[in-house]
Amino acid sequence: MSVSAIYQQFTPEVLLSAPRRSAAVPNGDGRLALYTVSTYSFQSHSKTSEIRLLDIKNGQSQLLCSEPGASEPTWLGEKNLVLWLKSGEKGTTELVLADAENLDKKPETVQTFNGSVSNLKVTRINTDNIALALTGLATPSGLLYNSETAEKPRSTGRVYSKLFVRQWDAYVTENRSSIWYTTLTKSPGVSSITVAPLKNALGGHKVSLESPVPPFGGSGDFDISKNGIVFVAKDPRLDPANHTKTDLYYIPLRTFTEPQAPLPMIVKTGALKGYSSSPVFSPDGSSVAFARMRSDQYESDKPRLLLLPDITDLSNVQEFYETNDGEGKWDLRPESIIWSKDGTELYVTAEENGRGKLFKLPSSPHYATELPTAIINDGTVTDARVLPDSNLFVSSNSLVDNSIYSIVNPSKPSDFTTISSNGKGGKTFGLSQHQVEEFWYKGAEDYNVHAWVMKPSFFKKGEKYPLAYLIHGGPQGAWNEGWSTRWNPAIFAEQGYVVVTPNPTGSTGYGMDFQNGIKNNWGGRPYLDLVKGFEYIESNLEYVDTTRAVALGASYGGYMVNWIQGHPLGRKFKALVTHDGVFSTLNQYSSEELFFPHHDFGGTLWENRENYEKWDPAAHLKDWATPHLIIHNELDYRLPIAEGLAPFNWVLKPENSLVWHREVLDWINRYSGISKEQNDLASGVSAVTI
Repeated sequence: MSVSAIYQQFTPEVLLSAPRRSAAVPNGDGRLALYTVSTYSFQSHSKTSEIRLLDIKNGQSQLLCSEPGASEPTWLGEKNLVLWLKSGEKGTTELVLADAENLDKKPETVQTFNGSVSNLKVTRINTDNIALALTGLATPSGLLYNSETAEKPRSTGRVYSKLFVRQWDAYVTENRSSIWYTTLTKSPGVSSITVAPLKNALGGHKVSLESPVPPFGGSGDFDISKNGIVFVAKDPRLDPANHTKTDLYYIPLRTFTEPQAPLPMIVKTGALKGYSSSPVFSPDGSSVAFARMRSDQYESDKPRLLLLPDITDLSNVQEFYETNDGEGKWDLRPESIIWSKDGTELYVTAEENGRGKLFKLPSSPHYATELPTAIINDGTVTDARVLPDSNLFVSSNSLVDNSIYSIVNPSKPSDFTTISSNGKGGKTFGLSQHQVEEFWYKGAEDYNVHAWVMKPSFFKKGEKYPLAYLIHGGPQGAWNEGWSTRWNPAIFAEQGYVVVTPNPTGSTGYGMDFQNGIKNNWGGRPYLDLVKGFEYIESNLEYVDTTRAVALGASYGGYMVNWIQGHPLGRKFKALVTHDGVFSTLNQYSSEELFFPHHDFGGTLWENRENYEKWDPAAHLKDWATPHLIIHNELDYRLPIAEGLAPFNWVLKPENSLVWHREVLDWINRYSGISKEQNDLASGVSAVTI
């Protein structure tokens, strides 16, 4: 399914109601692929979701399921049978089985789990048995938690003896994330399927481990094979508010029918003691590739690619591109990891120069003597799967298209075929790749800074357009050539702005020295980089009217807008917008993830108060003068609501997001003069008579 309508203008309503496709997963013979698509209607104020079946050869799709609550379609590995999860009655989750080659046959529920589970994974154990793993909350007694049937507390009081009390958007409860396993058995000689009850892989042990790691851990935190389960979990001995350390563990399972899972065994990684991530078994289940950071107090440290060659020897961990100084030869930050069909290569996603690229390298550090080779250089790759012919089925997006499925030959990357484009290369949204440009400019010191440019679709040479200067959050983040439903440059461009999205000091994907330059320097080099960027635009982009400029930012970007407001650059803008920004760096101690300010400000508040005060926007209130819209929500506990209230939601629901977009656009359009232009145009049209 692709977007069927051709929209005349890309508005917030179009952005938020456009169908959103998941990554697509091909089947064993590479003919079909599963994906989900969700769509929100502002007419009915409701969301619909579908599971669809893509014909990889012709790019056409068929509906497999449109029942509410159906999600996570997964190939069973048995012919073209498909499993998916569906929300059941009274807080349960149903496991549904369907035949992708017999769509007339009604799907059947083969098991009902007494609680909410997700992140379904399967692997074949033998001819008749398939192992399943899922994740879901476990009660203190180790049972699957059901929010609807659980006894409700009679008091609203909460008692905590350790951190976290709350994290991101929720208070911590007594229930913990856990991995659950079971088997699906096909009875010999008949077509019936039996699914055994779930067992808690992390329950029944003296040491309490939690995986996936809250608040955003998911399927990337664990993997399964015929040899068992590997997963990442926080070190239970450490205070999670002050340490980022997560370790890799292995649970050997031979049948996945074991009533009690063996004790998880830790995989030791020497001097690397930070976040562990992305464990993936090799095709034969004998090895594991994963990533780990070095620092246990820096959440944005560089992940190092690691290999556990033999799952039976957990002491032998090998690092790719290791150097004597511990910095590592590859200066990028690997994210997801995929094995080649024969296990001889790895495919890894990583940011580089404002793009989410896909790289390849040998699967052994001994043979990885050259740095990884990029095989996809444009857009942002969100997922890659290996096809039977060893080609890759890739899911990606761009600044003008929200979902692209393609096939690439990793041995010959120019052999690239687009199978399906949700936005038809931008045409569906009235957008075009011709609107997108980029430039580099000299930063505050001896380095160059990268920026993206998005022009209006109605751009005319010789005319000038006001500037929308967007500042990203993180601060260790970046504006990439990728789609967003929250901060989408095209939304601002289609209002009539030339949008510039710079990646100043602290941005990811430009090497660790550049990223780490923000430490102890929040309002220093990044601010000067933004000043230099503005000056470059003034001098070199003749089609930009910088006398009508506006600046917007969220999170750290909101901090920077607050900082800009109190400094000379603030006088260059007609209006400013801060979303969930930091008003006072001293208030970072109201956050829950204390390792973040400890790293970025060089210590605790009492050890290094001077540095917190040095970069405090609140210290410059006397210089605030530019009209300033401040938006804040109460569901990001890293940035307490007082940070928004003092100077004067996640925004995930479509209706809330629409309000957000309307208020922000109305504000900047009023001060940039675009509202007057739109009103004058409307008046002129209404005055025309025939």
